[in-house]
Amino acid sequence: MPVPLRQRLQKRIAAWPWPRVGVLAGISLGLALMLVFYLFGVSDHFFGRLFSAFLVLFWLLAVTFLAVVPFVTWATEHWFGRGWAEASTPVPRPRRASSGSPANRSFSSPAPSRRPETR
Repeated sequence: MPVPLRQRLQKRIAAWPWPRVGVLAGISLGLALMLVFYLFGVSDHFFGRLFSAFLVLFWLLAVTFLAVVPFVTWATEHWFGRGWAEASTPVPRPRRASSGSPANRSFSSPAPSRRPETR
């Protein structure tokens, strides 16, 4: 029986070296803040504006993914029906078995099929 995607992702994420990831993220954040401080300094309250812009962006993303996306999912199931939501996902078609290798096939020109009949 195949393992569900959620369990595979949990195993893969659990195997990550989280202390190393945290150290690299902290170093990159520190370097980014030092670069911003070097370029802009403390004049005009740049860090305050940067922090407020980050909070606004974070708030918009949080509202979008924690409220809007679940609401749209709920609405498609309840207002249009579960079949409508499932019908929008394409179903993969099975491939036909090839008759021989591609090197042995002969292709005719499509030009004769485009010519009008003159009978």
